[in-house]
Amino acid sequence: MVCLACLLPLFLVPIVNLLPLLFDIIMAKVYALFGWEYRKPVRTPPACPIKPTAPKKDGTVGEGDAPAVPESTGKSPEVVADKKDN
Repeated sequence: MVCLACLLPLFLVPIVNLLPLLFDIIMAKVYALFGWEYRKPVRTPPACPIKPTAPKKDGTVGEGDAPAVPESTGKSPEVVADKKDN
């Protein structure tokens, strides 16, 4: 004999996966009653939960600085160079 609680996930998972599709079908029917057109929302693709790690440099992790990014002042380089000369 197999426990019924053990078989529940076998039937529950496909039903849960169909819920968004069933929601779209039901909403389309409700909108049709009012004479409107139901457009399915754009769904984003699932993101990977595991983020890639930073590449190792010489076999050490965490040492070394990140490459420096110059800060933007919002002014042209000539104006910034003139202020440094003064």
